Amino acid sequence: MKLNKYTALAVAAAAALTACSEMDELVPQGGSALAEQVKETNMLSPSRSEATFNGMFTKIGAPESVFGSDRPDDWGILMMFLSGDLEAADMIMPDSGYNWFSVCGELSSRNADYANPYVRYAAPYNLIAAANDVIKSYPEDTQDPDALNKIAQARAIRAYAYLNLAPYFQFSYAAGAQDKPCVPIVTEATTDFTNNPRGTVAEVYQLIVDDLTYAIEKLEGSQRTNKSRIDQQVAYGLRARAYLNMQRWAEAASDAEKAAEGYTPASIEEVSKPFLYDINEHNWIWGYDMTTDVAKNNTYATSSAWTRSFSGDSYSAAVQCYATINTLLYNKIPDTDVRKGWWVNESLESPLLEAVTWAGVSGQAVSTLAIDNVKMEFLPYTNVKFGCYSVGTTTNDEDWPLMRVEEMILIQAEGYAKSGNAAKGKEILENFVKTYRDPSYSADAANRSLEDEIWYQRRVELWGEGFANPDTRRLNKPLVRFHDSSNNMPENFRFNMPADDGWWLMRFTNSELNTNLAVVDNTGGNSPVQDQHPDLRDGVTD
Repeated sequence: MKLNKYTALAVAAAAALTACSEMDELVPQGGSALAEQVKETNMLSPSRSEATFNGMFTKIGAPESVFGSDRPDDWGILMMFLSGDLEAADMIMPDSGYNWFSVCGELSSRNADYANPYVRYAAPYNLIAAANDVIKSYPEDTQDPDALNKIAQARAIRAYAYLNLAPYFQFSYAAGAQDKPCVPIVTEATTDFTNNPRGTVAEVYQLIVDDLTYAIEKLEGSQRTNKSRIDQQVAYGLRARAYLNMQRWAEAASDAEKAAEGYTPASIEEVSKPFLYDINEHNWIWGYDMTTDVAKNNTYATSSAWTRSFSGDSYSAAVQCYATINTLLYNKIPDTDVRKGWWVNESLESPLLEAVTWAGVSGQAVSTLAIDNVKMEFLPYTNVKFGCYSVGTTTNDEDWPLMRVEEMILIQAEGYAKSGNAAKGKEILENFVKTYRDPSYSADAANRSLEDEIWYQRRVELWGEGFANPDTRRLNKPLVRFHDSSNNMPENFRFNMPADDGWWLMRFTNSELNTNLAVVDNTGGNSPVQDQHPDLRDGVTD
């Protein structure tokens, strides 16, 4: 197979490990125009205000969102999801020169000189800056319904950005880290970006809850134009996530119930073929609406190019850089569970392929199909969960689920189970799995605790959607990628790590440390080495 069109990008992938020289020249994260400048600009040009509001949502997954250059690893918050999943236990990409995310597999992503952690710090703060600009667009005492609606959505977006930052820069409530420093807090009132110390975990989550509570109040009765925007139910869902992280179990369950109202999970039939690519899928509560115009800015810098195995213009298929599942988890999925087919097996077979045709080849033969510069054969345990609008697409304009009703049901199960009503939590869990995934399911079958069984269900159901690392951290669990050398983890990525290892915590970027002198960086822990801590277990893959 000829790989000429990817050769330059492969060379760049190796260079991407180190910092770009312009990193230290970029402005501090979260900086934005002064409030009066924003208001004056918007009074002169109302269309500018609307563009700022719309752009806030585009930033979540737009290619070239931070560097503004031709980088396949620069696509906003959605890129953070892939990075976090690859840092955890259940998703693997090959240890090859074409894998721009190998820093996550080896956990060298704690190096402040590397581009990957830079994007993951800058992208959420750029989103925070956009949200702050929307908030500052209106007078503080405004009573205009449209203004209040936009402010509410902006505050929800700001909370969402902090929800994606906090788990990476400090340990969790479960670890007793409430009073430890997390990340700098930047709001519309922040003016001194050069002397802005890290807020504590509790302070960051208080801002998150305050923003989402405001959004819930102001979005009462409002109707959004499409599912890429935020309505009251999305705000409830985000607050349910925050309460889950804060161990406010009953409140998490209550908010998740409100978020889920009117939505039903995807059926067994619906998940028996590749799915999760269209924002109009009925089980999506909120999603990223990837337009063709946005995707064409850099089709390689999209979730489709990296996570979906059916793109005809991608790293995943063209250079065999497929996102695969760790066999430690795969082997725990019963054959009666429809989700076992979300990945091909060791023989490259999956029932989901029966619904797939690519270049005239159909069914199981798709897994071994090879097309020069387009597709190589699947690797064992390649995911076929994530579909495309058309197999072999070159537009990569598939949408991305930001919140599904299935997640909200699992939050309900966990919230009840951990707030003293284990029977109801178990009932919710069993009803969901038996109805929508595995008719033979019993929560007791695997002999896990109910809490670990719920985590297992999250790991399978939400695989590849960005929850793996944050869940491991909020539950204060160790990283367990292998038990021995018999699973499919590449050698350089094959290690385990204790729950309290300081290497879990990301380091601040050089530009932040050089411009915000109040930030004290994370330290502690050591870069993991191959085969370390082989005796660690997590309660799920034991």
